[in-house]
Amino acid sequence: MITVCAQHCLAGKPATIRLGLALAICVLAQPTAGQTPVTEPSPVAAETPKAIRLPKGITPESHQAIERGLAYLVRNQDRQGSWSNKGAYGEYPVAMTALAGLALLMDGNTSTQGRYAPQVDRAANYIMRSASQTGLIARGDEDSRPMYAHGFSLLFLSQLYGMTEDASRAQQIHEVLNRGVQLTARAQSDAGGWIYTPTANADEGSVTITQVQALRSCRNAGVTVPKEVIDDAMDYLVASQNSDGGIRYSLRQRGGESRAPITAAAVCCWYNAGDYANPRAKKALEFSKDRIRPTGTSGGHDFYAHLYLSQALYVSSDPYWEEYFPLRRNYMMSIQQPDGAWFGDGVGDIYGTAVALIILQLPYNQLPIMQR
Repeated sequence: MITVCAQHCLAGKPATIRLGLALAICVLAQPTAGQTPVTEPSPVAAETPKAIRLPKGITPESHQAIERGLAYLVRNQDRQGSWSNKGAYGEYPVAMTALAGLALLMDGNTSTQGRYAPQVDRAANYIMRSASQTGLIARGDEDSRPMYAHGFSLLFLSQLYGMTEDASRAQQIHEVLNRGVQLTARAQSDAGGWIYTPTANADEGSVTITQVQALRSCRNAGVTVPKEVIDDAMDYLVASQNSDGGIRYSLRQRGGESRAPITAAAVCCWYNAGDYANPRAKKALEFSKDRIRPTGTSGGHDFYAHLYLSQALYVSSDPYWEEYFPLRRNYMMSIQQPDGAWFGDGVGDIYGTAVALIILQLPYNQLPIMQR
């Protein structure tokens, strides 16, 4: 078992700073016409805008966009603690709850601290109730693709685990994570990847990347992850890389074209492993930067592509970040809906809002897996 105690420290200090700023500005925000105001009162006194210090890249306008997005998520959490999409591709409540939970963690909340602590706690409870004895974290509502819910849930719970102060609660989360990691290990294909269901000996890039990032997060949080599982997964990404630096949809898709969104996600996997100097990662990042435009990516999957490209650029301190983020930030602000939501990739409003908030909140340097 590898225990990274620094994660607890990193999760604590930024949360205090982030939360104080967020709470202070929250009471200044007035709802626009037709917008439902945030009902939870701020426990701190208001400060003037000039007194608020925002990190580089976060403008007062983008901060307010973040506030509206967070308020939208809070309003739309159901009594079970879950969120479900309202798009045409299914509801996916466990996957959406994990992504929305990550967005709330990035605001400086834990299950016991922060203005949205009750929402985080309910989300964690819902996800843990969704874990079966086999280790799979999903529900029937996930249709035929439960491994997305499983991967995102492992990522959310492992990040929360490092912020959990109550020993009993931490033990509960650890047990779910441990069973979940074991399920992921059993579901790995002979080629080293994963696909939509845990019982199919097959693989494709997006599910594989979801599992790899989740396993890295679990391992960093002190959960035992077999080294060979991660090694085989990274070998899978290497074998899936084309000569142009891009990653194809599946290793089994011989001669398949490179996919920019999956390539950006693969870069995150290399960087989460601390492998910043890997020439394959560098080539994949250049491929991604050339094809994923800040103001909208052709071919669909724009939100998905930027979920990972933004992380790759931020955690590596790539010089392109300084140009990229203001453009992406302003574009995201321009497409935010009046109610505070984003409708992402045709998947749904919860998905779009959660992903947009994860991207926009990166400069707060909140989550260990996404920190510089």
